[in-house]
Amino acid sequence: MSLSVQYGVQEDRLPRWRLRRWAERALAGAAGDGLVEFSAAELSLRLVGAAEGRRLNRDFRGRDYATNVLTFEYGVDPLGVARGDIVMCVPVLVREAREQRKQLLDHAAHLTVHGVLHALGYDHIKAREAKRMEALETATLAAMGIADPYLES
Repeated sequence: MSLSVQYGVQEDRLPRWRLRRWAERALAGAAGDGLVEFSAAELSLRLVGAAEGRRLNRDFRGRDYATNVLTFEYGVDPLGVARGDIVMCVPVLVREAREQRKQLLDHAAHLTVHGVLHALGYDHIKAREAKRMEALETATLAAMGIADPYLES
């Protein structure tokens, strides 16, 4: 895996090594799931503030608010390399963790796994796709000792 981590805002609790570990776990889970065939991944993960998160969500999704995670999936090339860009909005991540009474690192791990799976082509628009993606997220997080993020707290 090639992972570029960019800090549009600093968040000391989310160092590169931690984000890399979570991304690697997501890739391993997806490889075992078999929905998407890939031999390698080239991903970028950018941590942003509210203004950049809002601008990107508005410009690329037509939604004028900062969202927690925004993923740009570029597919798998003929050599089997999956590529994607993942943007996590730190203020939204912090606010959601507080509102949902979750540990910040647990929520950040979930959003990282979620973003990586999107970069691989997983989606949650249709119910069956959502169920598969959520099950993979839950299993990946459970292997890291993190509770099911979809259960009400």
